[in-house]
Amino acid sequence: MPVVVVESPAKAKTINKYLGPDYTVLASYGHVRDLPPKDGSVDPEQDFDMKWEIATDSRKHVKAIADALKDDNALILATDPDREGEAISWHLEEALRNRKAIKKDTPVSRVVFNAITKTAVTEAMKNPRQVDAPLVEAYLARRALDYLVGFNLSPVLWRKLPGAKSAGRVQSVCLRLIVEREMEIEAFRAREYWSVKAVLSTPRGQEYEARLTVLAGKKLERYDIENATQADLAVQAITSRDLTVKSVEAKPTSRNPSPPFMTSTLQQEASRKFGMGARQTMSAAQRLYEAGHITYMRTDGIDMAPEAVQAARDAIADRYGAKYVPDSPRTYKNKAKNAQEAHECIRPTEMSKDVEALKIADADQRKLYDLIWKRTLACQMAGARLERTTVDVGSADGQVEMRATGQVVLFDGFMRVYEEGRDDQVVDDDDKRLPQIMEGEAAKKGAITPEQHFTQPPPRYTEATLVKRMEELGIGRPSTYASIVTTIQDRGYVTKDKNRLIPEDKGRLVTAFLTNYFRRYVEYDFTAELEEELDDVSAGDRDYKDVLGRFWRDFSAAIAETSELRITDVLEKINEVLEPHLFPPTEDGSDPRLCPNCGNGRLSMRTARSGGAFIGCSNYPECRYTRPFGPPDAEAEASAIPPEGKLLGEDAGDEIRVFKGRFGPYVQRGPVTEENKKPPRQSVPKDWEPEDLTLEQAVRLLTLPRLIGTHPEDGVNVWANIGRYGPYLKHADTTSDRGGTNANLEGIDEVFTVGMNRAVQLLAEKVASRGGRGKAAKPIRELGEHPEAGGPVAIYDGKYGPYVKWDKLNATIPDTVEVDAVTMDQAVEWIAEKAAKKGKKAPAKKKTAAKKPAAKKKAG
Repeated sequence: MPVVVVESPAKAKTINKYLGPDYTVLASYGHVRDLPPKDGSVDPEQDFDMKWEIATDSRKHVKAIADALKDDNALILATDPDREGEAISWHLEEALRNRKAIKKDTPVSRVVFNAITKTAVTEAMKNPRQVDAPLVEAYLARRALDYLVGFNLSPVLWRKLPGAKSAGRVQSVCLRLIVEREMEIEAFRAREYWSVKAVLSTPRGQEYEARLTVLAGKKLERYDIENATQADLAVQAITSRDLTVKSVEAKPTSRNPSPPFMTSTLQQEASRKFGMGARQTMSAAQRLYEAGHITYMRTDGIDMAPEAVQAARDAIADRYGAKYVPDSPRTYKNKAKNAQEAHECIRPTEMSKDVEALKIADADQRKLYDLIWKRTLACQMAGARLERTTVDVGSADGQVEMRATGQVVLFDGFMRVYEEGRDDQVVDDDDKRLPQIMEGEAAKKGAITPEQHFTQPPPRYTEATLVKRMEELGIGRPSTYASIVTTIQDRGYVTKDKNRLIPEDKGRLVTAFLTNYFRRYVEYDFTAELEEELDDVSAGDRDYKDVLGRFWRDFSAAIAETSELRITDVLEKINEVLEPHLFPPTEDGSDPRLCPNCGNGRLSMRTARSGGAFIGCSNYPECRYTRPFGPPDAEAEASAIPPEGKLLGEDAGDEIRVFKGRFGPYVQRGPVTEENKKPPRQSVPKDWEPEDLTLEQAVRLLTLPRLIGTHPEDGVNVWANIGRYGPYLKHADTTSDRGGTNANLEGIDEVFTVGMNRAVQLLAEKVASRGGRGKAAKPIRELGEHPEAGGPVAIYDGKYGPYVKWDKLNATIPDTVEVDAVTMDQAVEWIAEKAAKKGKKAPAKKKTAAKKPAAKKKAG
């Protein structure tokens, strides 16, 4: 009974169902080995020897496979049909051979299938092969390159650019794309222009819209109408003239469907239509594949198996009728240079089953399957037939012309099922419908509207457009897009806002550093050429160690050159590179780097330990001027909190200021003086913007902690305050007391308004929610004052039985003694024993020590 190994338990379950009891199907749970994250895992001095380590979580899975092979002396490796899948098979075989689990007579074979269906799996089992060595070598080369870049470049970043987390062979190039787009946006200067539209109507009263295309006999270019004055003159030119329809031209046109999905286009379309990130898309696709609903989801291929094409045509005819099926099947040619990535397209395994038929419960999987199913059917449907109409309307003197465009769908074809989304939605005049318009008829003028426009900066990347751009540049491969886009967000280099990718300070700094000191390794063409070399390795046309050798020779030299770099030099270089962004020219022509606080210091970029950056004065610590990283903002500067604090006003004769401290913003009553080194202070709540704080808010904060009163049950104080985790209640004698009970308040306002009844209820609920922990314990019997040291001695009921308590000492009462029978002498003895065990002074000695200073006072 052969042992079949796949990656995941879900895939194992599905395949086991198809293969039946004659096979043992086990899961490897992904990669079983990896390079340990330490020096020497790849050794360039030893012909790039790689030291692999079985992950802790993987050991039990490898053992389970090894144990199964004791009984079943045949191994079938059925991992995914791509480079990563080939690598997992290789790792498994190597790990099992090292364990001696594979014997000399153990047959080992490799099978691949592009879909987890009974037909595909059983057919694959009839065509076994060996592990593909060139594919494995391509994987080894990529893994070695990523290790050598990351392990050698990241420490350079840590030393020269505090706060930077890591650099990567492809992730840093991807980050550069986002940073450079942001710099384009910041450098962009909008240009004003105007257009003029008019509502016209036919003699039959049907309205249509036309835009001005000719003015003063000259064809209008985009920027010809520059301002409102010129736009008003254009409106007058139209108003003062009668208009006639000069020509009506109707042209038949057609539209063909998009090809079926490959990895990158699936990620792009899921982002456009559903706002799904690359990782989210691939996770849902993985589960659909493992359930047998779609073909393999990591592919550069767009061709379809002939039987799938026929199944799609049958499904189209069945659902929509024969007219939607083209005369001959549509074929799509693969663009992929790398054959190993160019599997069949991503499509449903059963064309006849839509999302409702499969009853998929998970929302992401439902949406994604529906998208794949519609796109696949559409790609084999008849084209749409449309009629595009262009109407030119003009004045008799030829001074004014206007144009109306529109289209009519004569046959919807594939558009009945699916239309590809757009990255940036633009209203297209061609999509409008026009009424019946006859050449030579009068065009009656309605509202004539001038519209102001401004040129727009290039849009920020979405995950979809970023993947598309990486694909165009040849950076990365289908199996890596999702992880690359995710990594730069996880590192804090990029954030996502409304589906757009925005570089953070850290990302800008890393990119500025790399483009200046490691420029070759973040160049787009260099990264793309390296990908092509790796593709050659996977095709068996190039030796992977030659690729590694040439790369390492130049890269190690570049690393060595940075050893003499000083942090101050690096920061000054980055200041220079980012100067247009950080210190743009001032309106009055003054030096943009002159400190506005002290008047003679020079502004410079500095890095914080947290990894962020800020602009500070060179005269620090004498001048503590700072401002946020980025260009100066007059409005932000006005509301900013200067180093000496922002004065909010006066209260009871004291200045009230807000400061930014090491641990966050805070308000302070009065200045620090020799007599008053610690004036009253209070932290500003996280939800409040310190720059917008009012005097009234600050004064209220300085009343905290607020004493609500004493608890009606035990007479202990109850306070309201704001802490690092938000507003809360404290049940203790003073707010500095450790222990007691804390309970959260719902909002900051409640700190100033909550009464005792509400406080008692919240504290009781908190105690009840944690089973009484933290509740102020009540004695079950009081014994009186300690005869030697003073202080109450009492008996309490604890988690492990009754105990005697004096001061901070608790002593367990022996099981042989009844609580009611305990005497003070016994209690004192147990307390003394407990003190001795803890190495504390006995109570008697404490009493003596307390008397000594009193005696000295009498002597004086």
